[in-house]
Amino acid sequence: MSYKTVLETPRLVLRPFSLADAAAVAGLAGDALIADTTLNIPHPYLPEMAEKWISGHAEKLATDTEQHFAITEKGSGTLLGACGLIFCFPHQRSELGYWIGKPYWNKGYATETLKALVDYAFLDLNLHRLYAYYFKRNPASGRVMVKAGLKHEGSFPKHLLKNGVFEDVEYCGLLRNDYLLSK
Repeated sequence: MSYKTVLETPRLVLRPFSLADAAAVAGLAGDALIADTTLNIPHPYLPEMAEKWISGHAEKLATDTEQHFAITEKGSGTLLGACGLIFCFPHQRSELGYWIGKPYWNKGYATETLKALVDYAFLDLNLHRLYAYYFKRNPASGRVMVKAGLKHEGSFPKHLLKNGVFEDVEYCGLLRNDYLLSK
């Protein structure tokens, strides 16, 4: 598979992470609110955890399983968050994921990021289907997904375990044909 390493939007550059990003990742992802609204980010989130996570990206991309991007502000290069795709190429689909650091919430960065990932997945990777999920108690994430073109597809009560609590989850998705018809 041939992957783009950098995606650009009007305000953002989505680029590969480097180990130099670890402290900034830990600083943003270490916020308790980020950990609370994501499945796989623990609290506290330490710099060595960020280093380990970043160090695994190249292998995951080389094995066609995942691709991660640092979400950075165009011009300043400030790290705003992370996004990525978890591939299932035998079925031509991918899960989308993202988080934005709390200081950068409510500025449209998540929507801009997700739109770029959707375009990349359908236009460059030629995937058939994309999907994403969010905890029901975090409806702002669902609004981001809808603004990026995904449609609500279903509710899964008590579907995922987070910090000892089974969470209600909402799923959104988009098919390539529907995406192309909307353009």
